[in-house]
Amino acid sequence: MEKRNGMTILCDTREHKEQLYRVMRQIKAAGHECRIQKLDTGDYQIDGLPGVVLDRKQDLLELCSNVCQQHERFQRELARAREQGIKLIFLCEHGKEIRTVEDVKAWINPRIARSPKATTGEQLYKSMMTMINRYGVSFHFCEKKNTGSEIARLLEYYNSHDERRDP
Repeated sequence: MEKRNGMTILCDTREHKEQLYRVMRQIKAAGHECRIQKLDTGDYQIDGLPGVVLDRKQDLLELCSNVCQQHERFQRELARAREQGIKLIFLCEHGKEIRTVEDVKAWINPRIARSPKATTGEQLYKSMMTMINRYGVSFHFCEKKNTGSEIARLLEYYNSHDERRDP
């Protein structure tokens, strides 16, 4: 990714330190600055542009846990972002096999082997589509090696498009 002029990405203090430093190294390698500070919503945003926030998920298991096990808390967070006029983007570092929301349908939850009642890929997909339609959130996927550049790309894209449609 080519160097951008003056783009500083804020990184939330509550991000796991090991992951935060990995992502910050990637953001800096992509030609951007980083600063750590507490964010009210999400994990990353462009300094001075609080209307678009990115929340990083380490994989579909973490996203599934948020959507299913922590459903009420997660829904309140989505509603609060919508009420504040914040575009919320989720970036899931799941890897090569998941590239789109549609790909989630085929995901096999590793917890199914221990619990037949565990959330299936199809169920997670339906929940994600409900969140997209109800709250206007966006879901994107990447490999861990590309997280920093994807964070910068997505934040820049959504901040430069008033309608905040998906790229």
